[in-house]
Amino acid sequence: MRTRLFAAALLSAALAASVTSGQPAKGETVKIYAAAVMKTPLTAMAAEYEKATGNKTTVIFDTAGATEQRFRADPEATLLITATPLIRNAESSGTLKDGTAMLLGSTVAGVAVPPGNAKPDVSSPEKLKAALLAAKRIAVSDPARGATVGTHFMKVIEGLGVKDQVMPKITFAADGVETMRIVMEKRADLGVSQSSEIVQASPDALAGPFPKEYALNTDFSLWHRNNISAAAKDFVGRLTSSAGRQKLAADGVMPPAAR
Repeated sequence: MRTRLFAAALLSAALAASVTSGQPAKGETVKIYAAAVMKTPLTAMAAEYEKATGNKTTVIFDTAGATEQRFRADPEATLLITATPLIRNAESSGTLKDGTAMLLGSTVAGVAVPPGNAKPDVSSPEKLKAALLAAKRIAVSDPARGATVGTHFMKVIEGLGVKDQVMPKITFAADGVETMRIVMEKRADLGVSQSSEIVQASPDALAGPFPKEYALNTDFSLWHRNNISAAAKDFVGRLTSSAGRQKLAADGVMPPAAR
């Protein structure tokens, strides 16, 4: 009986040590809300993390604005990855608090075409205007859902003086990934999205970034509450490591200094 009690005591001590040692607990699920711009690299890193640790991940992708809103509405949410200005605004208003933000990288908005199609010159406002007028169908993420590029594109066509001609041609997509799906399926002649989303769909689809007069550079950051688990901290460490940032850069999410 004493032997059994002693063994039980040792087992209890070992379990307690595993909980308090700071090591990631196996079998935990890290729930992540992320802007669609991160889909390809983040999906790959989540799979690698699961294989290496035995933990699970749930990754929900959406527009930058919808991602931030859905994260705040979900008490089980662990990590938020979205446009940096959205995080700053939420911290300033107090809707995100007691947390830490880390800059991950930046993207630029660009124009896409179905691979194999002729690529229009969009290097100046006049040439971009001509390309938009020549296109019969244009896909872009829906500004009503908080899409960063979609919101910007509405300002671009207003500034170019072609809003009335372009609006009837637009198919609004749920997010940038859906925008590129429409382009890849040749259901649009032009797509407007983050350059990272374009090259993740196909490097051959990128016609070019917006001209400097209408350039859109967007910083993306990771935000988490300060009391996250060891498992979540492990994922954050992998994502923000040199290897993690290299994977982001390979899919078009470049370090801010590399703009």
